[in-house]
Amino acid sequence: MNPQSGVRVLLDASVVSRCRHRVHLDATAAGAGMSELARRPIPAGAVQRREAAALHRRTVREMMAAHHHEGWIAIDPDQAMRERANDTLAACAEGFQWIWGAVLPVDENGRRGGAELLVRDPGGTGYIPVIVVNHKVTDPGSGAMTSPVTRFDPRPDQRRRIRSQPRDQFRLAHLYRILESVGLAAPRAIGGVIGYDADCILAHDLGRETPAYGRSVLAEYDFRLADRRDIVAGRARTSPDRVGECKMCEWWPHCKTRLEESHDVSLVVNGAQADMLREAGLPTIDALASTSASAPAAWHGVPFGHVQAFARAWLHDVPLIRMVEWPQVRRADIEVDIDMESYQDHGAYLWGTLLTERDSEPQYRPFVTWDPLPTREEGRNFAEFWEWLTSIRRDAAQRGLTFAAYCYSKNAENRWLIESAQRFRGMNDMPSVAEVTRFINSEEWVDMLDAVQEQFLCPHGRGLKKVAPVAGFSWHDPDAGGEASMSWYRDAVGYEGGPPVPDQQQRLLRYNEDDVWATRVLREWMDSPRVLEVPTEEELDTRYRAELDDEARD
Repeated sequence: MNPQSGVRVLLDASVVSRCRHRVHLDATAAGAGMSELARRPIPAGAVQRREAAALHRRTVREMMAAHHHEGWIAIDPDQAMRERANDTLAACAEGFQWIWGAVLPVDENGRRGGAELLVRDPGGTGYIPVIVVNHKVTDPGSGAMTSPVTRFDPRPDQRRRIRSQPRDQFRLAHLYRILESVGLAAPRAIGGVIGYDADCILAHDLGRETPAYGRSVLAEYDFRLADRRDIVAGRARTSPDRVGECKMCEWWPHCKTRLEESHDVSLVVNGAQADMLREAGLPTIDALASTSASAPAAWHGVPFGHVQAFARAWLHDVPLIRMVEWPQVRRADIEVDIDMESYQDHGAYLWGTLLTERDSEPQYRPFVTWDPLPTREEGRNFAEFWEWLTSIRRDAAQRGLTFAAYCYSKNAENRWLIESAQRFRGMNDMPSVAEVTRFINSEEWVDMLDAVQEQFLCPHGRGLKKVAPVAGFSWHDPDAGGEASMSWYRDAVGYEGGPPVPDQQQRLLRYNEDDVWATRVLREWMDSPRVLEVPTEEELDTRYRAELDDEARD
């Protein structure tokens, strides 16, 4: 119950893994309205993920329905929530083995929720919640408990290990507690997850102690839920804090204003480090910048001296700090900038290249397929890209010229270079995995992120869109970004069955071209005297100390 409005605030599973202050703001908005506070629209990336998840659930539903002709029922999703909950209870009472689209009644604690599937316990004494998610839930290894999708029979799996996904486990705990409240929970606290690959049901033992919490998932869930209920009821206070969740939160403009007004230390360090600094009596950026104290005893991660430099940079609006006298970057006679675009785990549809030879105008060339992924055309497109890249390298060697290819943050490119060669092995002109691996490990493959993080401190982040503007580059599209490009891609290829949208195809090509240009501009800047305009840590410290002396004299 919200004490300010008297309105009962219902709690869904996400509440236990959300930022505590966000829970407070959501509850206050639900109870009394907060239109006077700045919110932002739901980020495009969050919208895209919801749409992709909905499509994945529909695909899994069709697969599961085909497997389960007997004992299967689907709850009508077009009904009101109350009717769906009533139908779910009726299906349970009738003993259906598989109930798709289940909605559970709100319990006495204000919990609400639904499961993509309720599976009848093999003993027939209750139901097990199974959720469908659009991310990977296992990795190669061993130790997981999995079941075929054709039946629920979890057994040790020697091919899979659990990938940590706490939100999945907390959602299952939430659903299990609601099932308990209506007398429909299976005797054993267990839940299942069908992940992105949809090739098994991963079973989670919710009652078993886990090292991450020092207690079971259920016990951790109960502890967090009690805390969130206190927040909603006004019995526990919260305050803004910059955490990873902020980038997708609608309340960030409101919280950002408050954090900037107070110079909160979380603006320059991560959440755990911010807590340590507050406990050490350094709650503000100013206190961190001026302290002569050593790092807190439990400090880890970024060196303490560097975070002090971050604080001084924030106070002076300095986006980059130089750690070396003169930064170095590998250059070559023939240079190719490469940027890959992929769609989730389906594959890589675009390999963008920018070819630069001395005394010649750079040439952008995209290798792209607009056939919706997954498609064999992806393999043909990759082979064409690889043959072109190989021909440029071969030509450089024959002419006695040096060659280098550049990317920014090579993990994504490396993944799809290798996976493309693996998945499309045997296609015409497809390189071997060994050939691709040799290139990745060669001096010709240069990650500009390595050059940046080895020679600069980046107070605002090391992403290309944070660093390249310091070199004078800007993107044509203000909404350009990896998250937004996912939505653009869905429209570009008609992913939902509609016609492809050529304008979105062009938008993706322009975004990709900007990315390879940004990498080139950054490299040219690092190789020019202009890079010396970036202050060193010592120069920044001298400037800061001089200002402190001036303030003391005043």
